[in-house]
Amino acid sequence: MAVTIKDVAKLANVAPSTVSRVIANNPRISEKTKRRVREAMEELGYHVNYNARSLANRSTQTLGIVMPSSADKVFQNPFFPEVLRGISTKAHENEFTLYMSTGSKEEEILDAVKGMVHGRRVDGIVLLYSRIDDSIMKFLKDEEFPFTVIGKPFKYPDEVTHVDNDNFRAAKDVTEHLISRGHERIAFVGGKLDLVVTVDRLSGYEKALREANLKYRDDYIVHVEFLKEGGHEAVMELCSLEEPPTALVVADDLMALGIMSKLDEIELSVPDDISIISFNNVMLAEYASPPLTSVDINIFQLGYQAVNCLLEKIEDAEASNKRVCVPHKLVERWSVKTL
Repeated sequence: MAVTIKDVAKLANVAPSTVSRVIANNPRISEKTKRRVREAMEELGYHVNYNARSLANRSTQTLGIVMPSSADKVFQNPFFPEVLRGISTKAHENEFTLYMSTGSKEEEILDAVKGMVHGRRVDGIVLLYSRIDDSIMKFLKDEEFPFTVIGKPFKYPDEVTHVDNDNFRAAKDVTEHLISRGHERIAFVGGKLDLVVTVDRLSGYEKALREANLKYRDDYIVHVEFLKEGGHEAVMELCSLEEPPTALVVADDLMALGIMSKLDEIELSVPDDISIISFNNVMLAEYASPPLTSVDINIFQLGYQAVNCLLEKIEDAEASNKRVCVPHKLVERWSVKTL
């Protein structure tokens, strides 16, 4: 494993920021401290990554934004314009511009990110998603390039600064809410299982069922895209069951609106025939028919805090990695019926 500035700092009994200043030959550091740090560097065999340092020191005043898929799909979902509003607000406050990149395949997105990093087009990057096995996150870690993630990194949550909700707790809360309203046949409609947010919400849903001594049924679990069309698919799959659910936990408002639209087509009523709770609390949820009970995950703050953390890492390459947990709350409307 490569020797880091933190290793040098520990051996020299100084702060990592002091090691950075010694490397930069900062005149504020005493010669005695410089000598101790340099001896520790020599003993550990630490070599300065001048390429990474030049990237950090040559500011472009630009932040890279990496979307999870092609722009035509991303902007169908109201989550992304709202998270970008939070990102752009914080960036504007600090006089940074945004450089956005998308691609229809992970390879295309990775190539775009490599271009941002190697072409020195941005000072840091915000990833708007977290996948279970993500080559882009690995590349940024290997390059020691400043980045933050909206979502929880799956492999190394303690090694990557990220901003997220407690998605396990939120899904457990909404499932318990449905159970408290008398529902026992509760289905889960989530996004793809390579997304960490889906895994966490599914785990919270399952935990609530098991604590209530309710059966966890594989045929009640559906995974589709976070799009309206995904909701259509989910309805047909669940309504065709011999014992259809009385309530749904849906991982995204847009998907829930697709479900409600399809239910209306087949003449099933929300909430009389089936109750629905979803996530994100976008504006469309309030104006749905009926208005949709949804978890407010404070999308704006997710974006705002992600940039706040990124600017800290740009300012100090040795800043400690951290997790910022944005609180959630259930906004009750009219899409849930008490049995």
